[in-house]
Amino acid sequence: MDNSKHQGDFFEEYTNEDTALVVNDGVEQPPVVNPYIKNFFKNKKRSILTVDEYMDGIIKGNTVILSKAITLVESSLPEHRAMAREIITRCQELSSANKSMRIGITGVPGAGKSTFIESFGGLVTSKGHKLAVLAIDPSSEKSKGSILGDKTRMETLCNDPKAFIRPSPSAGSLGGVARKTRETVLLCETAGYDVVFIETVGVGQSETAVHSMSDFFLLLMLSGAGDDLQGIKRGIMEMSDLIAITKADGNNVDKANMARALYANALHLFPPTESTWVPTALTSSSLEKRGLEEIWAKIEEYFQLVRGNGYYQKRRREQARFWMYESINESLKEMFYENPAIEKILPQYEESVLDGKLDSFAAAGELIERYNDREIRH
Repeated sequence: MDNSKHQGDFFEEYTNEDTALVVNDGVEQPPVVNPYIKNFFKNKKRSILTVDEYMDGIIKGNTVILSKAITLVESSLPEHRAMAREIITRCQELSSANKSMRIGITGVPGAGKSTFIESFGGLVTSKGHKLAVLAIDPSSEKSKGSILGDKTRMETLCNDPKAFIRPSPSAGSLGGVARKTRETVLLCETAGYDVVFIETVGVGQSETAVHSMSDFFLLLMLSGAGDDLQGIKRGIMEMSDLIAITKADGNNVDKANMARALYANALHLFPPTESTWVPTALTSSSLEKRGLEEIWAKIEEYFQLVRGNGYYQKRRREQARFWMYESINESLKEMFYENPAIEKILPQYEESVLDGKLDSFAAAGELIERYNDREIRH
């Protein structure tokens, strides 16, 4: 008997149109995004708060409204500036600036700034203080974006009801300071935060910007990272009120103590500070929470000194003067680039410079002359 013939008859039987076996078409793949979600967002209008509502929420310590106010202040849209300016003016009148501690925290990349702030911030809030952390993240020069991932490394501090963490992009600003950091400090102080940490992207081109808005400047350094006295070559050490050698745990304790001694000796070589404060160096371990109490004791000692000798008030007035000039520079820059005539001709000049037809200095001079032309401005 031919088995192959019977197998062929078997398959023909089941492929016949008269068979009871029915194979239906499969269902289409469902969409990844809910098709009805756009209608939900279309019908849901974003609530626009008034200046009084912003101020009421900030004064009550409402972190949601505080975050919205900071976003408004950081906005580059012209229509937001008038409202943001009014909020800043009213916050300046109500700010608890005379009682607050503005602490700038900077250090070499990899020094453990975020880990240090989480451990140190927990200590500060445990002593009854309200803490605001302004974490400045570096912006990409290519994509212009920023990860803003500092909160992921401060999980414990994020859940602390006495702490407020706000990451902001540096947006190309020098010194690792966001464009509107000082205004954000004022908003946080008005909301009742008496200790403000300003974490920067790391030591770079213009530490003056960090120093200009902080009362106390804390520099975090690593031990065993090349020449320990390399920092002397930079002006950053002259601005530091305290140097903390981080990661002083495990096998790194001896290296950290050696680095502390080297930095402490180096600090004595600098001329006396105007505040009469004598900077020093300490070791700390964020992992084992060692050395943090000593650092906080030094900070309290510093503020007790400068408030007693009048340097605290003098420093605040200097900060206000510095940021007056910074605000003027920022406003002039905005006025230039937002001028309709400049916006129209700027791409032409840019193309001429790229093609080598026009020198960059000559192009800049011509653009400024065109801007200064009364007909363009009016």
